Amino acid sequence: MALKSTIYKIDLNIADMDRHYYQQHNLTLAKHPSETDERLMVRLLAFVLYADEHLQFGNGLSDDDEPDLWQKDLTGAIQRWICVGLPEEREIRKACGRAEHVVQVLYGGRTADMWWAQNSKAMLKLDNVTVINLPDTEQLAAAAARGLSISFSIQDEQILVSYEGGSFEIAAIRLKDIG
Repeated sequence: MALKSTIYKIDLNIADMDRHYYQQHNLTLAKHPSETDERLMVRLLAFVLYADEHLQFGNGLSDDDEPDLWQKDLTGAIQRWICVGLPEEREIRKACGRAEHVVQVLYGGRTADMWWAQNSKAMLKLDNVTVINLPDTEQLAAAAARGLSISFSIQDEQILVSYEGGSFEIAAIRLKDIG
């Protein structure tokens, strides 16, 4: 019998002063059986960084042809393709052909640094790719709960995370940005 996804209900409050985006979202996230709490929360942070009324969670780990998050226009064309993790370069190039803007969110500390060292030349050649590194996501992973109320405040690219267990800051380092 196949393992089932675990459902997380998240009451999310976003105050992004940099983008002038202030919104509350009630999200239901499915955590894939092979997914860690850390990856789930990094997907949530990726949503926060690009939050928009048209941004949706994709099948990600369950479907190789879908990203972790995507935003489509009214015609169905993919405006933004967001993936979390350390993919092979060819996967990013393939996404570049399908979407107007591709965002790759790295996490994992030293492993992410090594990925960037190996792939940075190729990434810098791609015009429609943004690469963001989240070097310290342990506190973010510790905040994971199946019923979670969490707030993210962003100002001057500093992210303050507040939840029932406390608050902390997390850095999102833009290694490459399309502007």
